[in-house]
Amino acid sequence: MAARLTTFSKLLIVLAVLGGTFFGLKYSGVLDGAADGTSETKEEKKSNSKSSAGDDDVIKVGVVTWGGYAGGQYFNEGFEASAKSRFSKEYGIDVEFKVLDDFEASRNAFKADEVNLLWQTIDAFPTEVNGLADFDPVVVFQSDWSRGGDAVVARPGITKVSDLKGKKVAVAELTPSHSFLLWLLEAGGLTANDIEIVAQPNAIDAAEVFKSRNVDAAVVWSPDDILCTKAVPGSRILESTRSASFIIADVFLAKREYAEKNKAKLQKLYEGWMRGAAEINASKESRRKAAQILAEEFTERGTALTTDEADQMIGNVRLVTHGDNQNFFGLNSGFKGVTGNNLYTNMSEKYAALNYIEGRVPLFRQIAYPGLVTATNSLSGSEHAAEGQKAFTKVAADEGKEKEAFATKRVSISFRSGEFLLDENAKYIIDKEFVDIAKAFGNSRIRIEGNTDNVGNRASNIALSQKRAQSVADYLAKAHGMSANRFIVVGNGPDKPVGSNSSESGRAQNRRTDFELVRD
Repeated sequence: MAARLTTFSKLLIVLAVLGGTFFGLKYSGVLDGAADGTSETKEEKKSNSKSSAGDDDVIKVGVVTWGGYAGGQYFNEGFEASAKSRFSKEYGIDVEFKVLDDFEASRNAFKADEVNLLWQTIDAFPTEVNGLADFDPVVVFQSDWSRGGDAVVARPGITKVSDLKGKKVAVAELTPSHSFLLWLLEAGGLTANDIEIVAQPNAIDAAEVFKSRNVDAAVVWSPDDILCTKAVPGSRILESTRSASFIIADVFLAKREYAEKNKAKLQKLYEGWMRGAAEINASKESRRKAAQILAEEFTERGTALTTDEADQMIGNVRLVTHGDNQNFFGLNSGFKGVTGNNLYTNMSEKYAALNYIEGRVPLFRQIAYPGLVTATNSLSGSEHAAEGQKAFTKVAADEGKEKEAFATKRVSISFRSGEFLLDENAKYIIDKEFVDIAKAFGNSRIRIEGNTDNVGNRASNIALSQKRAQSVADYLAKAHGMSANRFIVVGNGPDKPVGSNSSESGRAQNRRTDFELVRD
């Protein structure tokens, strides 16, 4: 028979239980904060979080400190897999963002399945795709275009791309910075062989080298572009992706096997992400909320960031929509802008020519996985439509002639004597030498200058060169869908020779068309 407890014994037991509960709560972190007056601790903040450790149901997304992923992070209500997440509430999936700023660490995490989706840019992917061949990576969706997040800063005296010839330029090789530099050089009629590349491990180091005045220019990330110009008096931002608006496209990779097994979940991730991006694009309040999420998360992870700075980061990108993704994957037959295939193929050729790629890279259709985009049918409102062309206002010829050009590309187009209409060979040359550049620098104006030799009447040559330049502008507008207001058409006649008119070879050089990229 069991012994009966006395009243005093019962009291001791109750006190013991209460004490144990208090200390258990104290050491578990639940009661932390009450003593110092704070409303919430890190433990309390994560009380609704769902740990991804050993949980194969959580979609783990590897990212870097960048504003272009705000659509997904905003829709997730933070970086953790949380019950508060709209992914969880509205789609029944759990999503976690892992910040992996170290490149090698991020790749190792992808290989080891520590992250399921991994950031990349389609321009740099050709340099990496063969090294990841064992994991069969595919591009599942685009998240953003860089729009000012990448820039070239230059010391005093360098005002246009041609001024970089023979100069030292710091750049992180085989990164988006490198891609941007190659495009800029081509737009200015230069190649990588015309400059001295000072290779850096990352864009942050490139900025530091520039600040120390050991190079003439550097390719950096925002906000280092502003910091560099403050550190080196008289220096300037030579150009940024605000004008070079269709060069750096952030995408996410997945292993093909994972994408196939989790297609339904990933389609929900994509749909929610695009909804988040559309809300940020349409609402200042939503953008501010997204900025607060980024500021809190990055600061907690060791990168001090204010809400205003995070807001600026988001402002340096174009958060793409569902319509943009349809264009990116070439699903819109009427789209005449830059597609993922255009960029991937172009950069494959550029990097291969510079011996940065060994072997043959897969075709874009072999690494593209548009299934998430094609399976999404509910995003049909105007907020989910693709980005339109920049609206250029018409510029008077006299005003346009005086606008500063940051890059000049000279292309020789042959016309029959006294004629100004383009033949098929001339159209081919324009397509091959300039169209990709014009599309890549989609936010800059294009000045088309017709030039002649000095044979014949000067006034007639000026009129003829004007008509030839206009023919080129008309062709670009009609065949490639570019805005007619974007062009500044100038006829120089014989007034701007680049060769001697006393020889046939010199006169041939002077019968040319100059394409200049002009800041709007």
